[in-house]
Amino acid sequence: MSVQSLVSKKKKSFIGLPAPLGYVPGLGRGATGFTTRSDIGPARDADDISDDRHAPPIKKGKQDDDDEEDLNEANFDEFAGYGGSLCTNDPYDKDDEEADAIYEDIDKRMDEKRRDRRPFEKKLREDLEKYRQERPKIQQQFSDLKRDLASVSVDEWNTLPEVGDARNRKQRNPRGEKFTPIPDSVLARAAASTGSNNVLSDRDQKYAGLTSPFGTITPGSLTPTSDIDMKKIGQARNTLMDIKLTQVSDSVSGQTVVDPKGYLTDLQSMLPSHGGDINDVKKARTLLKSVRETNPKHPPAWIASARLEEVTGKVQAARNLIMKGCEECTKSEDVWLESARLMPGDQAKAIVAQAVRQLPQSVRIWSKAAELETELKAKKKVYRKALEHLPNSVRLWKLAVELEDQEDARIMLSRAVECCPTSVELWLALARLENYENARKVLNKARESIPTDRQIWITAAKLEEAHGNIHMVEKIIDRALSSLRANMVEINREQWIKDAEDCEKSGSINTCQEIVRAVIGVGVEEEDRKHSWMEDAESCGTHGAYECARAIYAHALSIFPSKKSIWLQAAYFEKNHGSRESLEALLQRAVAHCPKAEVLWLMGAKSKWLAGDVPAARSILALAFQANPNSEEIWLAAVKLESENNEYERARRLLQKARASAPTARVMMKSVKLEWCLGEIENAKRLLEEAVKHYSDFAKLWMMKGQIEEQQKRVDAARDAYNQGLKKCPSSIFLWLLLSRLEEKNGQLIKSRSILEKARLKNTQCADLWLEAVRVEKRGGLKNIAQTLMAKALQECQNSGILWAEAIFMEPRPQRKTKSVDALRKCEHDPHVLLAASKLFWSERKINKARDWFHRTVKIDPDLGDTWGYFYKFELLHGDEESQREVKRKCLNAEPHHGEEWCLVSKHIQNWRLKTEQLLPLVSESLAVPT
Repeated sequence: MSVQSLVSKKKKSFIGLPAPLGYVPGLGRGATGFTTRSDIGPARDADDISDDRHAPPIKKGKQDDDDEEDLNEANFDEFAGYGGSLCTNDPYDKDDEEADAIYEDIDKRMDEKRRDRRPFEKKLREDLEKYRQERPKIQQQFSDLKRDLASVSVDEWNTLPEVGDARNRKQRNPRGEKFTPIPDSVLARAAASTGSNNVLSDRDQKYAGLTSPFGTITPGSLTPTSDIDMKKIGQARNTLMDIKLTQVSDSVSGQTVVDPKGYLTDLQSMLPSHGGDINDVKKARTLLKSVRETNPKHPPAWIASARLEEVTGKVQAARNLIMKGCEECTKSEDVWLESARLMPGDQAKAIVAQAVRQLPQSVRIWSKAAELETELKAKKKVYRKALEHLPNSVRLWKLAVELEDQEDARIMLSRAVECCPTSVELWLALARLENYENARKVLNKARESIPTDRQIWITAAKLEEAHGNIHMVEKIIDRALSSLRANMVEINREQWIKDAEDCEKSGSINTCQEIVRAVIGVGVEEEDRKHSWMEDAESCGTHGAYECARAIYAHALSIFPSKKSIWLQAAYFEKNHGSRESLEALLQRAVAHCPKAEVLWLMGAKSKWLAGDVPAARSILALAFQANPNSEEIWLAAVKLESENNEYERARRLLQKARASAPTARVMMKSVKLEWCLGEIENAKRLLEEAVKHYSDFAKLWMMKGQIEEQQKRVDAARDAYNQGLKKCPSSIFLWLLLSRLEEKNGQLIKSRSILEKARLKNTQCADLWLEAVRVEKRGGLKNIAQTLMAKALQECQNSGILWAEAIFMEPRPQRKTKSVDALRKCEHDPHVLLAASKLFWSERKINKARDWFHRTVKIDPDLGDTWGYFYKFELLHGDEESQREVKRKCLNAEPHHGEEWCLVSKHIQNWRLKTEQLLPLVSESLAVPT
């Protein structure tokens, strides 16, 4: 065996051993590891070997002398300066901080003032964002892959294959060339041997001793042009410019003289009223000059040239150009008018005089001539001269008449209608100035001259109504429609209704009613009449044309006298916009045509009762009994009427008759409630026992039974009543809530919780049950459990406003605003969420915003009594007497009946006779100020 084979079989000492820390194969020959741009910089570890092929500069040893100042950037502080400087030991007190804050505010204010002069900054940011979106950095492209590296295990790392060069030798080096990296020592010697030439040429010696912005140019400081780094020169120039501007902007007095950021953009101040580029102005001037020379008879070219010069601040040049345009385009009124606009007063009059001689038929030039006159007499003279040349111009006649008094205007209009017989405005203006007889003659002539215009007919009808001839109005409107149809004029229903609204606004009530009667059925299909007419009535009511709406309802009722829905809408309209007398008259006619409509009888009786006429209300209900002998609503209305007027015995007798003739669950409930309110508990319990036998599926009876037992402190009996009711009515949410609250009052928190959980199983997606479960935990002091339940509740009932409103105030104060935004996104128009937002602004003492949100809430749902209670309390604390009265008035008009807090007060047995006016202060007192 040879020695060579022995050597080859001997195992190398480094084989199988781990590589040293930071080892990169081939590093000594110039190779580097595989890195990306994101790995360069802070992405590398501190102990990684640098990719720089050159050795780092040798640091000087730290001198013992402490007097030498360390000017490293890491040793610099914005306020204290460099570490070890003289200013380091000075304290930074409150006066320094206040002074710095004032200077910073001044800089911000000045920067805001100049921001509109720097439009390029916004464009630069937009371009940079667009560029970053199109060409993201390598670090951004690999960010998701880097995040995924966190989940790679150690075994997966070890099994990664080595990246090798899969190409063959020819592909790696197709030319067969060999490359050996040059050693660093060779490069260092080459760099040392390459230096600046310190010898000046004959050309350079001419500049010896000159002063430059960087100092005095001395021999040896200049280098040949070929060796100059142009990039470094540009950077030095920018640095110098920045230094100069900073020095000028920060003067000793603190006043800014030059804006460093807007220095270049301030050059646009050379153009006072023009923000464009100077080069664009020059190009436009050249182009317009070419157009003028090519076609000197083209008026727009002269006008555009003059306006260009005017915009750039050269007014005299603009005047000269437009005068040349007047010479070239003598028949263009636009050029003459532009010239008159640019010229001062007297010269403008002279220009207009020349224009009138060139274009005597131009209405615009005559109008401009009158406009330039300052005296009224001169204006009249100009217009009369113009009418001599243009007697058929309606515009000139109107302008001339406006300057005259009433008598002269009438005379001029008499001549105007002869010259312009087809102008409706002139005929109508003349009719307004004439007396009654002459006005009728004028309108008759106008109809003969213009048989296709409806305004003349409508004016004639208004004229007759104004002079008391009501019977003529209907004839004129009918003749108008016949005449217009004969002259092939289309009757536009919407236009005529709009004319009727205008007539009502001008006070011609009969005319508007006759117009509605005549055109309401035009173009409407027979099966669509009711729907279309109701929409028209609502539209008129929205526009404030109440008489037109009444006319539409009256016509609809004449066609459909037995339609209950039309009578109801008309009654609601009179209730909102009419008087009590008109409402009662309408209801009297309504019950005559629809005797079976209970609601119409009840509205009539309520109107009489609110007016204080109780006997009339009783008589109406008596007639209603005759028409509807077994009506539950009428029975209960009669009972309420008697009980509200302290006629308890009569109310009891009525209820007894109702139980005998028309027994229903509601009649039984009202009977029990009346006895309960009057303090007759035993009678109420007796009636309840009888009621639950016949109407066991009516949940309110079980609720009343349990509440009466609770009132008598009989907890077991109340629990039994609620449990029996839940067996019969498992879907009654309030029965579950009453039973849960009963157990909670007795300290059975676990039992209360289980009841609510059982209720949620039987009634899924019920927000009220979830809300009660959350509140039970909150009242028990278990806020964490309450938060968990609220999260589950919002998952099951995502669009529940009451849950979101509760969730807002369960959050800590800093997170409430974010939660309210989420709630508004989910339930944009829910009154509970809007009320919570109002309370949130109130708790933050944002009074105006809170008031706006309260107004928004009561507008969306005026029947929510809680909103009115909070709103009234808010105004009591932060408003004046006027605002308090306004809230109270709106609440009385709305008559709210719902709301958690409102129902707790209004349905309390002691408050059974209180009206809305007394309930509102009680509800507001029971509410707490949001915190």
